Amino acid sequence: MHHLEPIESAYFNWLCAKVISPSARTPTQTYWKLMRELQNTEFVWVVEMDENRAEDGKDLRHEFIVEAHISDPDPVWLEIGCSILEMMIALSRRASFIDGRSPQRWFKIMLENLGLSEFNDAARPFESAVNDILSRLVWRNYEYDGKGGMFPIDDPQHDQRKVELWYQFCEYIV
Repeated sequence: MHHLEPIESAYFNWLCAKVISPSARTPTQTYWKLMRELQNTEFVWVVEMDENRAEDGKDLRHEFIVEAHISDPDPVWLEIGCSILEMMIALSRRASFIDGRSPQRWFKIMLENLGLSEFNDAARPFESAVNDILSRLVWRNYEYDGKGGMFPIDDPQHDQRKVELWYQFCEYIV
């Protein structure tokens, strides 16, 4: 029996390949450390119906299992909480389906709106700054208009901190 890559590592690389440019080579172009933080941080939904975003994210695991031809996935691994990375990738794919921009482009837009795009692999040690941003996202500690979240909008009709992410996105693209 030959040595196989651990499922978590293979899955992480598979996720990253969905949204990161394969041509990126230098530390100012790569985001491995940020992606690892996104994958290691659970997406806890606090607004009703954001549970759907978490379920979409976890569904990526099933897609991975099929593509990787894994016959007996660990049921515990399948049930652990959705990561922020999984949620953002699943949401970027839905966004792409709606408006035609690539999932990679939507992922980049979300990173930019969150203030995470500056945290490439060449950035100074950034764990605490990134953790603050991720905490702000998860616990909805951003502005009424969504600034500090993934989908800031001008002149919102509702407090974006109380609006499910899907509807924030829908308002954002209008």
